[in-house]
Amino acid sequence: MSHSKPVIPQNDNVAHALAGAGGGVLSMALTYPLITLSTRAQVESKRAETTFLAAIQKIVAREGISGLYSGLSSALFGISVTNFVYYYWYEWTRAFFEAAAVRTGRASKKLTTVESMIAGALAGSATVILTNPIWVVNTRMTTRNADADTETLPGAKPQKKPTTVGTLLALIRNEGLQALFAGVVPALVLVINPILQYTLFEQMKNRVEKKQRVTPTVAFLLGALGKLFATSVTYPYITVKSQMHVAQGEGGRKEGMFEAINRVIRNEGYAGLYKGIGPKVTQSVITAAFLFAFKDALYAQTVRLRTTVAKKGIAT
Repeated sequence: MSHSKPVIPQNDNVAHALAGAGGGVLSMALTYPLITLSTRAQVESKRAETTFLAAIQKIVAREGISGLYSGLSSALFGISVTNFVYYYWYEWTRAFFEAAAVRTGRASKKLTTVESMIAGALAGSATVILTNPIWVVNTRMTTRNADADTETLPGAKPQKKPTTVGTLLALIRNEGLQALFAGVVPALVLVINPILQYTLFEQMKNRVEKKQRVTPTVAFLLGALGKLFATSVTYPYITVKSQMHVAQGEGGRKEGMFEAINRVIRNEGYAGLYKGIGPKVTQSVITAAFLFAFKDALYAQTVRLRTTVAKKGIAT
């Protein structure tokens, strides 16, 4: 009687990637109005109204409730692709380090702080290069009415809202393919955001796992803390990236990252680098918290579904 060798469980990059994509879509859909508020605040002039409630009233009065969801379709597509790519490469790098730990006889397979940072840097850089065009289009759609007058002329027909594809084609037609990579330098600098976020999350998770099981609720809280720290540290680059996405459409000379930072400081002071930080930090923290909670639950469901399908396949 022959016995088959036991199957050694491996790191499932695709399952993690799908769970991350699904978690990102769900969490972003819940918090998108806060993204609209923070993005518009980042690109408005220093004289623009940025009070939270006043900003909501201004958008709703001019564009209706749908104005709070400008660019939602491109954002959901963007976050699904972004999270899929990020988690795939992060888990791939993670598996590489874990295998190396086994080969070298290290006592623990858990990633060290340095390994977590390297994994985050590699995954984040790959994600930025592949998804920057999506976020350029999303920023354009989100801010298309940011500088419009609050009043509409009597009898004037409301402008038809551009679609994601229409915005993309117009961008390429008017500015060329290079416009899709506007703000890519600060975006690459912002790779430090997920590095800080996930490194802090992993280290806190490792500590918690020594005492108790990490439930979706615990993951929610740890994800919120990690994102709060990361976004607070990197917010000026988020502001500059959004402005560079929009600046490419104004026909002016293209700015570099440091030029954009100096312009904002010169015109608005250091406070200008933190425009919209209130709704952004709130949105980022809530989104990250939901993301980690949803991701763990979706990953468990994905593995359970795959196991069920595999058993049915064997039975037949």
